[in-house]
Amino acid sequence: MTETTMIIALKFLAKLESGMNQTKPRSVPFVTQKIIELSLAKGMSPMSPIGFVYFGAFMSKQGDFTSGYRYVKLALSLLDKVGRESAGEVICMATQVKIFVEPIQAALEHHSDGYAASM
Repeated sequence: MTETTMIIALKFLAKLESGMNQTKPRSVPFVTQKIIELSLAKGMSPMSPIGFVYFGAFMSKQGDFTSGYRYVKLALSLLDKVGRESAGEVICMATQVKIFVEPIQAALEHHSDGYAASM
């Protein structure tokens, strides 16, 4: 993605989504859908992984852990391709989904990665 207005819009939506997760959790899927829609239409940005990881978490909350896990893996792989600007939040949400599919020891590998991204 090269359009600066779209990059700013995705940054805004990503910040909005993390705040809405605490204040209005029922509205989070709409913001998630918009992030994914813009990412697919205009191209991936450093904020795109947040949309995919939140969608994976939403799918897991609905009981579809395998689909949710696929979106989480997509978000983690996008971190290496589009940039690690949102790595802390993505790794945090991804770990919460991964422990339902993989052994809990597998989540420990992301502990140091998440720590490095957050510091």
